[in-house]
Amino acid sequence: RDALNIYSGNDDQIVPLMALGGKGVISVLSNIAPQYTHDLCAKWLAGDTQGSLAMQLQALPLCRALFADVKPPTARGPMTFLAWKAAPCRLPLVEPSDAVKEKIKAAMQDFGLLK
Repeated sequence: RDALNIYSGNDDQIVPLMALGGKGVISVLSNIAPQYTHDLCAKWLAGDTQGSLAMQLQALPLCRALFADVKPPTARGPMTFLAWKAAPCRLPLVEPSDAVKEKIKAAMQDFGLLK
């Protein structure tokens, strides 16, 4: 039980990994929806598997948008959409394309993070 703790590295697979015994997630989603990501995991750990699964399913479109390009640039843009300070990318990382930024912004709006 304590020999090896496994955490999801993909936000679209938090619940499936926890169903297999995983302990949580190292998350891109948590950069822009920290309480939501916490609550998703907390529900699972508290035994509310259906509530956790519902949250996972609701977040899937946003997770897909956040993973539309390499990370961390896809996490920095959404943080700036929320008017949070995020340092610009340093080489070798580059900003995502405008198309990816728009996809993320639309997913954030649909999720309720932006008006």
